[in-house]
Amino acid sequence: MSKREPRILRSALSRKFTSDGMTIDVEIYQLEGAAGWVLELAEPDGSSTVWEELFPTDQAAWEEFEHGVREIGLIALLDAGEAEDAPPTLH
Repeated sequence: MSKREPRILRSALSRKFTSDGMTIDVEIYQLEGAAGWVLELAEPDGSSTVWEELFPTDQAAWEEFEHGVREIGLIALLDAGEAEDAPPTLH
């Protein structure tokens, strides 16, 4: 008997978001049975920024995204993953 792969549960808070003249996909999801939610920002060119930390709720992930956009703007938030002092992200 083969083991079933965990399903990916996508939050209802996931959506397209436009700011600074750019539209991205904000993806908030978790693996079925996992303890936390992943925040990923997917750009039209196929690149993405993924937070290393898991969020306790999908709402907490969305609030982190909104806070970043308010504080530094969408383009800077996407570029922050490249900076040395940026919040931890994966690309």
